[in-house]
Order: sequence, then structure tokens, then C-alpha cells
Amino acid sequence: MQTNDERGKGYPKSADGRPVALEARMAGQDGRRSSPSIARNRDVVRDAFLTSATRSGHVLEIASGTGEHGSHIADAAPGLHWSYSDLDADSRDSQAAWAAAAVHNRLHGPFIIDASEPVWPAVEGQAFDAIFCANMVHIAPFAATKGLLAGASRHLAAEGKLFLYGPFARDGVIAPSNQAFSQSLKQRNPDWGVRDLDRDLVPLAETVGLRLANVIDMPANNLSVIFETVGPSA
Repeated sequence: MQTNDERGKGYPKSADGRPVALEARMAGQDGRRSSPSIARNRDVVRDAFLTSATRSGHVLEIASGTGEHGSHIADAAPGLHWSYSDLDADSRDSQAAWAAAAVHNRLHGPFIIDASEPVWPAVEGQAFDAIFCANMVHIAPFAATKGLLAGASRHLAAEGKLFLYGPFARDGVIAPSNQAFSQSLKQRNPDWGVRDLDRDLVPLAETVGLRLANVIDMPANNLSVIFETVGPSA
């Protein structure tokens, strides 16, 4: 079993050893950080999640970043309990600050979870109605995507949903803006890049008992992708 310091050692880091962020995050006096990209997309992501995943129950977020998505979605759905997780200590501090600022007690964590690990000790034995992951698949080693799918199959309750948000190619076709973005990511690290939903993710999902349930077109050539657990045959 890896220690907390060893987890994520394969992820690209800056000179001070912290995971690399693609944009500057503004920090408030209370410790809450904010992301310009989340400010632009949080409403459409919230609406897609609440429409296609769940409006109640327990949600685990992988790679929660600033913590804004969880706070924004939980605020709109009083039946949701949302658990944050991240490898980055600064991100976890921001998530804790968002939880402390909430007017309810339905934001939990943050946990330390390395999606690429075969076991997630922080949530071992727990089942979630949904798992949420935004903008991780293309800026992490592909091992993290493999682990995310496998972890979802272990930790989703019956009829649970895995909700992904970000840029994807579809069966070899990629939008020019996403192609340019993918090339820029690969220049940062060859293990990064925009993945092909149909060729890269769907076959892996099927091997671990998940199936593609829905794909929602989002602004700026992004997608919301929903996988669901496969129930027993009739």
C-alpha cells in the first residue's frame, strides 16, 4: 500500500512537487478558491448532472479541484450529500473551505483518493449513488481513467451513475479546437491528451460492468458522459 506522499507520484508536477494546474485559481480570504472555467460552465454541468445522474443520495467526486462544482450542485439539490476528494493538498484546503462556507452540512471530505490505485482506502466499503469527475481524464495519465472506471464499478450502488465532463473525441472524430488542445496537452506531458470516448473509454467500461447510458453535448465542444452499472440479466 502506498503512503499519502507516494500516491500520484506518476502525475505531472511543478517544480515544488505539486500537481500542475492549467489555469490560475483565485483565492478568497476564507480559503475558497475559484476557477474561471468553472465559473463559465458550472450551471450547464449542474443541470446535466441533476438531469442525467441523480438529484438525491450520496455522490463521490474524484479530482474535485477547487470544490466549486460540488458546492454548486449540492446547493441546488437538497437531497444530495457530496464527498470531495483530491491528491493536491491546496485543492483539498479549498474544498474544505467550500464545505465550511456552505449553509448546509451536506459537503463531506475531502478524502485523498488516487483514482489509478486498485483500492481507494478512504472510501473502502462504501457505495455511492453517483460518482462525478470533471476535467480529469485528459489531464492525467490514462492509468487514472482506467482506475476511475474500475473504481466506479466497485463503489457505485445498484443503478448508480458515473458522470464525466470534459472534451472527448468520438470514434476517431475530434473537433479542431479539441485537437489543438490535445496537442498542447501532449506537449506538456505525453501521458495527457483528449481521449476517444468510443475507442478508449467504452471498451474499458464494459470490461468492468459499466455501460454507456447517455452523452450530452455541452458548450465549447465538451461532453457530459454518463455510464451506469449493469444490472443482473432478467
